[in-house]
Amino acid sequence: MDILKMSIDWAKAEMFSAKIILLLSLLFFLAAFGFWQLGKTAMAKAFVLPMLIAGILVVVVSAGLYFANKPRIEQFEIAFKTDPKAFVQKEIARTAKSQNDFIIVFKVLPIIIIVAALLIMFSNAPLWRAVGITTIAFMTILMFIDSNTETRNAAYQQRLLTEK
Repeated sequence: MDILKMSIDWAKAEMFSAKIILLLSLLFFLAAFGFWQLGKTAMAKAFVLPMLIAGILVVVVSAGLYFANKPRIEQFEIAFKTDPKAFVQKEIARTAKSQNDFIIVFKVLPIIIIVAALLIMFSNAPLWRAVGITTIAFMTILMFIDSNTETRNAAYQQRLLTEK
């Protein structure tokens, strides 16, 4: 299989994933709008700001994923034409670093979820409970995103190693 085509396909898959993540941000925005328009209780009204912030953060994650991978397509072509072996080695090193980063991510996000759950349990203030619930939802979305990205990255790395 052509290594350049495989690398470009990987970057395009990451960009497509970013678009799907952008759609997920709409859920947070729709929830915030719904709580703002239809919320009658203090608890319902407390969700508006945390949901808006979470929606914005998901948009930032989506944009980061998209804009980090869009220029890679052109960079892949230039680097591969310049020195194919160096390109493969650089990609293997980059994917290995990413795999190590995911190990940290999958330890930190569950800890944040536990802290948010404790916040819900020990706080009676509607805003803090809404923050805890929204944080759990946001971290779950991040774990969903990162699990897909990690799997795609591992498969890409494995294919690079076999094509090497």
